[in-house]
Amino acid sequence: MAEPDFNEIMAQAQQMQEELQRVQGEIAQSEISGSAGNGLVKVTMKGTGEVTNVTIDKSVVDPDDVDTLQDLVLGALQDANTALQSYAQEKMGPFSQALG
Repeated sequence: MAEPDFNEIMAQAQQMQEELQRVQGEIAQSEISGSAGNGLVKVTMKGTGEVTNVTIDKSVVDPDDVDTLQDLVLGALQDANTALQSYAQEKMGPFSQALG
C-alpha cells in the first residue's frame, strides 16, 4: 500500500476549507423567516442571527393583552431560529459527513 501524498492531502484540506468558508458566507447572507399565530407575527433574520424585520398584524395589538403579543413575538423568533438552524445543518451536512 502506497503512502498518501502529503501535498495531495494538503490540497484537499485547502479545497475543503475554501468550500466551508463559501458555505458559511452563504449561510450568513441568507434571510430566514419565522412566524407565529398563523402568520400574524413574522420575523426575518439573517443567517448570522441578526433580526432584520418584525411584522405584527394590527389585529393582535391589544393594549389590554400585551402578554399574547409578547408570546407571539417570542414564538416567531423561535420559529425563525429553528428554521435557521435547520438551514445551516442542511448546508453544512456534507462537511459533517466528510469529517464524521
